[in-house]
Amino acid sequence: MKKKTIQDILKKKADGQKITMLTAYDYPFARMVDEADIDMVLVGDSVAMVVQGLENTLPVTMDEMVYHTRLAKRGVTNALLVGDMPYMSYQTGVYDALRNAGRFIKEGGAEAVKIEGGLEIAHTVEALTRAEIPVMAHIGLTPQAVHRMGGFKIQGRTEEAANRLIAEAKGMESAGAFAIVLEAVPMELAKRITEIVSIPTIGIGAGPHVDGQVLVLYDLLGIFERFLPKFAKRYAHLKEEGIKAIRQFKEEVEKGIFPSEDQSFK
Repeated sequence: MKKKTIQDILKKKADGQKITMLTAYDYPFARMVDEADIDMVLVGDSVAMVVQGLENTLPVTMDEMVYHTRLAKRGVTNALLVGDMPYMSYQTGVYDALRNAGRFIKEGGAEAVKIEGGLEIAHTVEALTRAEIPVMAHIGLTPQAVHRMGGFKIQGRTEEAANRLIAEAKGMESAGAFAIVLEAVPMELAKRITEIVSIPTIGIGAGPHVDGQVLVLYDLLGIFERFLPKFAKRYAHLKEEGIKAIRQFKEEVEKGIFPSEDQSFK
């Protein structure tokens, strides 16, 4: 498999080929995703919920994100690795955004960063791209704005809200973003945005008419079961399989079956 670059992602849209992206937060899962030939690995701030057990993404720190990106990097050979800018790593100004995005590249080994927000952060996206840091934008439902939005709610349902999202997508493209994540957006609006912008759109709860799809790996594998968003799909049930294996271990230890001579030294 050939190492994927920003140019490969752009070419996929130009050629009408669908783009795939999954989250990963450590070496073994990143390696699994990479070996499956997924186009991009996102070290998402969703680590706060699916790994750290928190209620939302807001508490995860920059140091933690760099740490998880560094772990994932060791498992990624072919995919494009994207680090997710956590809450308050860029909202405090362009200088902080540049410094923290640079940490993803220099310390974490990421090849791009993802940043949430609309026109209010266009100048930040522009500054990052001028500094040769590729940026994936993220509009629609932006989990870091969960308190302002009043929860995880679909965005862009009114004409005014839809027009705002279209303007934000155009703004992110003009600022130099190489792709845009559209989260929890009605599929017809997502289709319209995809047709308007020249850069790839990556949907998560945005229907089938976008250029690519992203899911949280722990949802896909059936590991995180506190809730399952409407837009997610379980392709496996690893939590159930894991509990089954652990119970079998417990039973074999209690009955003296494990370890046998095969697991012992002579």
